[in-house]
Amino acid sequence: MKKLIFLLLVVILLGYVTLYKLSTEFPDRQYHPKAQPKLLSVDNAKVAERLSSAIQIQTISRDESEPTSDAFIQFHQLLMEKFPLVHQHAQKEVINQYSLIYHFPGSDTLLAPVLFMGHMDVVPVDEATLDQWSHPPFSGKISNGKIWGRGALDDKSTVMAIMEAMEAQLAEGKKPVRSVYFAFGHDEETGGENGAKVSAEYFRKKGIRFEFVLDEGGAVVQDVVKGFKQPVALIGIGEKGFVNVRMTVNAAGGHSSMPPDHTAAGILAQAIVKLETSPFPADLQFTRLTFKQIGHYADLTTRLIMSNLWLTEPLVKATLAQSPSSAAAIRTSTAVTMLKGSSKSNILPTQAQAVANFRIFPGETTQSVLAHVTKAIDDSRVKLEMFMQKNPSPVSPIDVKPYHLIEESIREISPEILVAPYLVLGGTDAKHFYDLSNNVYRFLMVRLTPDTLDSVHGINESIAVEDYVKAIQYFHRLLDKSVFLDAGF
Repeated sequence: MKKLIFLLLVVILLGYVTLYKLSTEFPDRQYHPKAQPKLLSVDNAKVAERLSSAIQIQTISRDESEPTSDAFIQFHQLLMEKFPLVHQHAQKEVINQYSLIYHFPGSDTLLAPVLFMGHMDVVPVDEATLDQWSHPPFSGKISNGKIWGRGALDDKSTVMAIMEAMEAQLAEGKKPVRSVYFAFGHDEETGGENGAKVSAEYFRKKGIRFEFVLDEGGAVVQDVVKGFKQPVALIGIGEKGFVNVRMTVNAAGGHSSMPPDHTAAGILAQAIVKLETSPFPADLQFTRLTFKQIGHYADLTTRLIMSNLWLTEPLVKATLAQSPSSAAAIRTSTAVTMLKGSSKSNILPTQAQAVANFRIFPGETTQSVLAHVTKAIDDSRVKLEMFMQKNPSPVSPIDVKPYHLIEESIREISPEILVAPYLVLGGTDAKHFYDLSNNVYRFLMVRLTPDTLDSVHGINESIAVEDYVKAIQYFHRLLDKSVFLDAGF
C-alpha cells in the first residue's frame, strides 16, 4: 500500500513538473492588440471586379518563349485605368519593357525606404485539364463568393491588393513619411532573370537599400500545421536555394540484340536509385523556430512531443519525412525530373542522361550538394554537371521592427490568426534582393487549406472575395505603420 501511494505521489509530482515545463517552455509570444484599429472600408464588389479584370489578361510566362508583350502592356494599361491616384502621385519606371517600379517619395529622406513586391505573370494552364475547371481559367468569373482563374492566388492578388491599398491611402489625402517602392516583375514563374533581377540592379545602381523587402511566398494556412486548430500565418524569413545536376553516362551503343551487362541507361538507373535512397540529413531548425512562436496554442500531445525533443527528435523527423511537403521543410530535397536514353527501342543508347533538381536547405550550398551526389552515386562512369543554381537565402531576423510590423498588421486584421516564421520551400523574386536589405520577408494574407493549396499552379485556382478584402486591409494597415502614420519606427 505504501509503495502504491509513493508511486501515485511520484506520478502527481511528475505531472506538475511536466505542466510547469510546458507553461514555461512555450509562453504566449503572439502580439495582442490593445484595441481593434479601424479597418479600411472596402467595396467588395468593386475590388473583386478589378481583380477579375486582371485575371482575364493572359500574362503567361513559359520556359521556352518570350513573354506575350501585348498581354503585359494591356496589364499596365489596366493598372493605369483602375488606379489613377497611384499613377498621379508615383514616379513610375518600366524595367526591361514589362516589369514595373513605382516610387512614392517620403517627406523624411533620412528614413530608409521600404519595398513591396509582387509579380504580374502566371503559369500556363494544361489544356488537358481545361474540362476539369469549374470556370474557364482566364474568365475571372465571380461566383460562389470567389474570384476564379489563373493568378487569383499566384500572384495577381498581391499586385492588385497592394495597388488597392495605396489608392485608398492616397484617396484619404495621406502623404508618405517614409519612401516606398513597389516592384512588380513579369517573369517570376521562370526565375525572374529578366524582371526582378534587372529591377534589383536598378536599385543597386542608385545605391538604394531598404529597411525591409516584402514579397509573396507565405500565407495563412488552415488545417495544415499539425497540432493547431487556429489558422497560422506563415511569414517566410528565408527560402531554399536550388541546383540542377545533370547525370550523363556515355557508352559504345550498338544493337539491342547484343547488349552488355549494363547499358548506359542501366548504369544511369542504378545511379538514380542510389541517389534517391541517400536522402540529405534532416534538420529541425525551422520547425523549432516556428513552434517556438506558436507552441503555446498547440494541443497537449504536440507540446509534450516538442518540449522533449531530446527524446522525441528521431520520432518527429521520421513523422515529418512521411509527407512530401513536411519532408521538404526539414532537408534538402531530391527530385529526379528528366530522363533521356536511346531514340529507338532496339538501339543501345550511346548516351543516357537524367536531371535531378535539388532545393537546398540553409546550411548547405550548391557545392555541398554536388559532393553529396558524387558520394551517393560513387561511380566514375556517371559524369555530373551543375546548371541553374543559387545558394539558399540568408535568414532574416524576427526580433526586429519590420517583422513585428507584419505580425502586428496580421493580428490587427484577424486576431484569431497565429503568426510564425517559416522557410519558403520554392523560389520567389525576393531571391534577387538579398543584398539590398537585411530584412527580406515573404507573406500574402490569403487563406489556404489542404484543398486550395493544390490549386496554386493547378486546377480551379481561386480566391475567396472575403480573403481578398482582408489582403487589401492588411496591406493598407502595413502601409499605415511603415510608410504613413507610424513611419518613423
